[in-house]
Amino acid sequence: MLSKKAQYAFRALTHLAENYNKGPVLISEMAKKKRIPLKFLENILLELKKEDILESKKGRGGGYYLKEHPSKTYIATVIRIVDGPISLLPCVSLYFYQRCKNCNEKQCGLHDMMKDVRDATLKILERRTLKDLV
Repeated sequence: MLSKKAQYAFRALTHLAENYNKGPVLISEMAKKKRIPLKFLENILLELKKEDILESKKGRGGGYYLKEHPSKTYIATVIRIVDGPISLLPCVSLYFYQRCKNCNEKQCGLHDMMKDVRDATLKILERRTLKDLV
């Protein structure tokens, strides 16, 4: 399940995608139009900037904007930045793998099924971009 933070991130990113190549967007404008608490939005945007999804411009006419075209920002990337692992179990995660306690992965039916779920989910999320959300 996507966290509220991820949902807010996607609201903000779709707003920036809709305004791509129109210049930076003020945080206050984004917060108001997308109904996102300003303080929460500031933290989300800083995190996305730190991970090279966004750029910002200070001063008059400043704000945030997408670093690359919306067709180059993948949904899976954003989810991993904001929420962490996409997989439902840590033992099947590609980027955040952790062995489950008291479990033998080679003989665990749940592990095998969740690996299939992960692969099916990633098949969609790694192909879809912000452009698809607009």
